Amino acid sequence: MKKWLFMMTLGLIMMVALAACGSSESGEEGADEGTSGEEGETSSEYDLVEDGMFTYAASGEFRPFSMTSASGEMTGFDIDVAQAVAEELGLEANQQKQKFASIVEGVKTGRFDAAVASHTITDERAEQVDFSTPYYYSGAQVFTRPDSDIESLGDLEGMEIAVSKGSTYSTFAEEVTDNIKTYDSDVVALQSLSKGRHDAVITDFLTGKEAMQQDLEIEAKDMIERSEQAIAVAKGNEKLLEDINAALETLREDGTLAEISNEYFGDDITTVPE
Repeated sequence: MKKWLFMMTLGLIMMVALAACGSSESGEEGADEGTSGEEGETSSEYDLVEDGMFTYAASGEFRPFSMTSASGEMTGFDIDVAQAVAEELGLEANQQKQKFASIVEGVKTGRFDAAVASHTITDERAEQVDFSTPYYYSGAQVFTRPDSDIESLGDLEGMEIAVSKGSTYSTFAEEVTDNIKTYDSDVVALQSLSKGRHDAVITDFLTGKEAMQQDLEIEAKDMIERSEQAIAVAKGNEKLLEDINAALETLREDGTLAEISNEYFGDDITTVPE
């Protein structure tokens, strides 16, 4: 009788233990389901630096595309585009200030999810990162002081040209001279030009236009070429790239890109120039 009671008691203990384990597993599954909404499911498909965040890099030194405020926050055309893209992705925008010359490497090595920093699409860069569809169109232009006789790139043969580090503009300068000075920022290069240094600066025509509106004594000369600027993403992060392209398409169709562009430039630079 005692043996039978012992066995019954042991059996009850085992049943209680099994029931407890079962409810624990069920509770864990319920918790997982409760935390996975549409946003969670979407962000988990991306290879992100930080879950739920769109961590992107910009220089903060390329007015009016990215500028650094007194508080250290970046503002500008690129920053607003990045914010709009993040919202379309269902992620929180997480801006990271980085010197322009090292941004592509930062994306390539996984420090940033993307670069929204006015990168021109080039074959060399495309070997390191993948590019989205263009989110704006621009071009390189020669800038000089007002008293200069220089009109085009060809007139700069053997002269001193200033460009920003890591930009595509050095490629044009190298066609006509070995005397090239580099700066961390296009704006600083233009400021240096206006103070009497260098014979010319090659930079984005919109950046030069903005500098002229800031009363720098410089003058725009011939356009060298037209270019396409895009968001850079690490190779292999295909779902993120696909959804960034979809986000840009939505922002283009609903007029958001044009609205952001007009705010900073008084014109729409987000459509293919005629």
